[in-house]
Amino acid sequence: MPDRDLCFTPATQLQRLYRAGKASPREVVQAVLARVDAVNPQVNAIVTLARESALKEAKAATAALKKRGRALGPLHGVPVTIKDLTQTKGVRTTWGSKIFEHHVPTQDSLIVERLRSAGAIMIGKTNTPEFGAGANTFNAVFGPTRNPWNPALTCGGSSGGAAVALATGMGPIAQGSDTGGSLRTPAAFCGVVGFRTTPGLVPYYPKLLGWDSIGVTGPMARTVGDTALMLSVVAGPDDRAPLSYDVDTSAFTRAVRSPSIKGWRVAWTPDLNGLIPVDAEVARVAETATRVFRSLGAKVESACCDFSEVNDIVLGTRGLSMVANYADKLSQWKEQMQKGLVWNIEQGLKLSPRRSDGRKPCGRRSGSACGPSWRLASCSSCPPSPCLPFPSKSPIRRRSTASRSTTTRSGSFSPMASR
Repeated sequence: MPDRDLCFTPATQLQRLYRAGKASPREVVQAVLARVDAVNPQVNAIVTLARESALKEAKAATAALKKRGRALGPLHGVPVTIKDLTQTKGVRTTWGSKIFEHHVPTQDSLIVERLRSAGAIMIGKTNTPEFGAGANTFNAVFGPTRNPWNPALTCGGSSGGAAVALATGMGPIAQGSDTGGSLRTPAAFCGVVGFRTTPGLVPYYPKLLGWDSIGVTGPMARTVGDTALMLSVVAGPDDRAPLSYDVDTSAFTRAVRSPSIKGWRVAWTPDLNGLIPVDAEVARVAETATRVFRSLGAKVESACCDFSEVNDIVLGTRGLSMVANYADKLSQWKEQMQKGLVWNIEQGLKLSPRRSDGRKPCGRRSGSACGPSWRLASCSSCPPSPCLPFPSKSPIRRRSTASRSTTTRSGSFSPMASR
């Protein structure tokens, strides 16, 4: 099989090719590394390449296929990229920050442990805005990551490097993370799949705020099938992650093989009841996509809660998180940190205990303002991003000051996730 074809072969198909002797992990990893050499200089998706370890592991994975009776993991020999916010033992992890420019962790994050245990081979680390705070992937350590379809435009953030690596054939699966759209926006801008999971489905460790339910880590891929396969490997409980819970991980791949949404009720809203200004083209394309639900037997209704207080909730929870995680860096590193990140931290420092606690009832009021169509819905459907890709030189998409939006200085918050 030609190298380019191997680079764009889904992980699910690679497993069949390996077992049939039509391809090997060594051939696939060599093809992907050649693809990185050819394409990455133009897009800057992978910022730290693990060439030697990847080739070594691919050689071992190829030899393992010849040993009869040896149990192989569900991702045996499959290349994967890891976001540069996620710790990788022995491989530089910078969080996109000059503060950690030369940092090399001594342990893997939990999701990396699980991917390695399943047989995946790490190709390298993908670019991110500093500490993941932004809707545009750029930082002072590695510079910007370019949109693979138009290098003048952004690839989104903060899992922008992961999305671009997938779109350009630098591996079939990728790890990303999401607080306010960081899996979904880059996937939408680059034409791949980014799945923000329910908090706790994929255990998140290490994590300073273990009970935080906003930030999640999860899978990205070029196909839904590969996304489900990766999710089946990384989901499930772990004592180190207090929000994690037990789940039938086989259900994810089973749902892909036998999909059925007949009888579902889908609540459709293009803009969360006017909360987010959404580009007309984005709304049109997303609404057209809901016809697929109808064709499969689901009932689609326009329905939405009153989310008018979400801006206050986001500013409070995000602000407190920024303070807990990064406020101690300001005294020494403020001038070298991204301006949007500094703004977020300083906004959090201005919150008083009374103001931050007062945001909690907002969520209860918003929840009580849901109509019956929303409450009875099996799921909600929204655009993954409110806008089209914007120029890569801009840290955020510029909006009219008259627009009502949930916006931080580092990018627009996109609370458009499935329920």
